[in-house]
Amino acid sequence: MFTIGDFARHGRVSARMLRHYDAVGLLRPARTDPATGYRSYEAAQLARLNRIIALKDLGFTLQQVRSVLDDEVGPKELRGMLLLRRAELEAAMAAAAARLAQVEARLRSIESEGHMSVDEVVIKSVPAVRVAELTGVAEGYGPDDITPVIGPLYDRLFPLLEGAGVRPAGPGVARYEEAPEGGGAIVVHAGVTVSAPVGPLGDTGVTVVELPPFEAATIVHRGPMEAILPTAQTLARWIDAGGYRSAGYAREINLECPADKEQWVTELQEPVTRA
Repeated sequence: MFTIGDFARHGRVSARMLRHYDAVGLLRPARTDPATGYRSYEAAQLARLNRIIALKDLGFTLQQVRSVLDDEVGPKELRGMLLLRRAELEAAMAAAAARLAQVEARLRSIESEGHMSVDEVVIKSVPAVRVAELTGVAEGYGPDDITPVIGPLYDRLFPLLEGAGVRPAGPGVARYEEAPEGGGAIVVHAGVTVSAPVGPLGDTGVTVVELPPFEAATIVHRGPMEAILPTAQTLARWIDAGGYRSAGYAREINLECPADKEQWVTELQEPVTRA
């Protein structure tokens, strides 16, 4: 038998928490001294304590924890619940990290105001290019809208091309346009350069298209796409100051895409005309 202090120490909880669990009927002591009121616990009760803490970490209320424990959830089911919660937490952490990157990008854009380097932007003629692409629709043009759409499109694109026997012949090409229905929605095209014939690629959902040549103001971005804002706004300021007018959304040419996103190299190609 353990005193409440010893049991709390072995369970990595506070004695006050154990008293609360006793009060709500969630974890009763194995014995309570009728004279002193001192609580004593058995080592076997650590199993129930572990389940209580694990279910609380899953976000259950104490009432819900009691219901789950009364249903005698086994280790296998509990492990499945914990794995699901872990996946949810990892997704939340990834989303928070992406949001932090966007905030930092916005701050860098603010800090760089008035310090634009004209050497970063180049006007050039972009030749026609043939790409195989999958298409989706995002609710807007912000990173929070684009990233959840374009990522899965690229995840599907390359296995489909491999299954169809089509090899990439150049870099990835992501392009955007306003959705016909309007309302701020954006059509997202996730593509890669190929030499396959123009048209649908079987029943894969992939379409091979020939993109026409155009004149573009271009700039190279280094790092993850979540941090592209300062680069994109440098390009926008240059276009305005240089006597040009934007003629559409910028293409993103994936020049280098290693596993470490900090090492990504992407060229923005924004179509322009003389103002």
